[in-house]
Amino acid sequence: MELNHTHDPEARSWLESANAPGTDFPIQNLPFGVFRRQGSSEAFRGGVAIGDQVIDLAAIAREGAVSGPAAQAVNACTGDALNDFLALGPAAWRALRHALFDLLKAGASGPGVNALRASLVPLAEVEMRVPTRIGDYTDFYTSIHHARNVGRVIRPDDPLSPNFQWLPIAYHGRASSVVVSGTPFRRPMGQAMAPGAKAPVYGACRRLDFELEMGFYIGPGNAMGEPIALVEAEDHIFGMCLLNDWSARDHQFWEMNPLGPFLGKNFCTTVSPWIVTLEALAPYRLPFERPTGDPQPLAYLEGEANRRQGAIDVQLEVQIESRQHRERGVKPDRLSATSFRHQYWTIAQMVAQHSVGGCNLQPGDLLGTGTISGPTLDEAGAIVELSLGGTRSLPLPGTGEERTFLEDGDAIVLRGWCEKPGAARIGFGESRGEVLPAIG
Repeated sequence: MELNHTHDPEARSWLESANAPGTDFPIQNLPFGVFRRQGSSEAFRGGVAIGDQVIDLAAIAREGAVSGPAAQAVNACTGDALNDFLALGPAAWRALRHALFDLLKAGASGPGVNALRASLVPLAEVEMRVPTRIGDYTDFYTSIHHARNVGRVIRPDDPLSPNFQWLPIAYHGRASSVVVSGTPFRRPMGQAMAPGAKAPVYGACRRLDFELEMGFYIGPGNAMGEPIALVEAEDHIFGMCLLNDWSARDHQFWEMNPLGPFLGKNFCTTVSPWIVTLEALAPYRLPFERPTGDPQPLAYLEGEANRRQGAIDVQLEVQIESRQHRERGVKPDRLSATSFRHQYWTIAQMVAQHSVGGCNLQPGDLLGTGTISGPTLDEAGAIVELSLGGTRSLPLPGTGEERTFLEDGDAIVLRGWCEKPGAARIGFGESRGEVLPAIG
């Protein structure tokens, strides 16, 4: 993933809001999503975020604002999901992103620029949906810090499973309950076994948790029985989003032995609406390094390019907004902050592992990275870690409340961004979900 003119930190747009300090969506970003105007009966269609506006890609296609490979690409963005666009692959993705960059840059003029100006819709006036038709959703478990923190809650004497350092562990989630940011969900019902009890009880989850994750969307798939090699894996990844894999810990810990998560995970997964392309993330690639003395990946999970730039430095933050925060008009409290660079496995290794047995990935499939936790407790990506399994209360300074797990009315907001000297800051927007009372 090499740098090009779209990564120039000095590049500016004629749209002033795209040049504002701290914006998530400068000209160097150009993330993709699916939108329509709020309260309208319009069809959902593809869009690109720029500053405080959305580029209506259906309007761009209609007006013929771009040509060549970019025209084919934008025509694939006119429907209510981006699957057809993702299936076209990196050359098409790059052609459209570069064409939009050229139309948006300061000093650009001509019919294409006029058509783009006319296509803009204010971000404040749109509603978003999950950007692809997700055929399958797989969630990984790739943070060694999270694995050790949670492992100490479940298995204090043996917190890390013996396979963790040898392969990216994952389970298949429920695609039908993946929702876009802003969608509230019900506290789940299920079984739980209290410590020392002889029989489980049925009821509403009492240990509801969030999980700070990133998600990534598959572009071109692979034929069944034909694995994706590590060196080719990123050609099958379109881009990344924020992902909250809500978890009912009391249900999960009772049910998951021996087949893994089921009802503890399948009631809701919240994604941010914008997909930040891998190309936009290129300035923030870092070497993938294993600690000295740890097992090194087996040959099919090992490669020079992955070692050189397999990691990505995305800054991440978790905020909590309780009902009292909203009623008092108080800003949310920060629960934790970390970086995606701490993951033990890369996204390329996750794709290679997912397909090594012959599994056929498809355009639009969603893969979660697993909870992202850093090496210190204040970098933990789940409340079960922050509260030490519910044994420690977390203060919420804004309201004076405390939490060991989430309560009804709590909203969790995930935010992500990339910034460093010599590169333009780009952001992911937010993933927000609110807990409603259980039914049953």
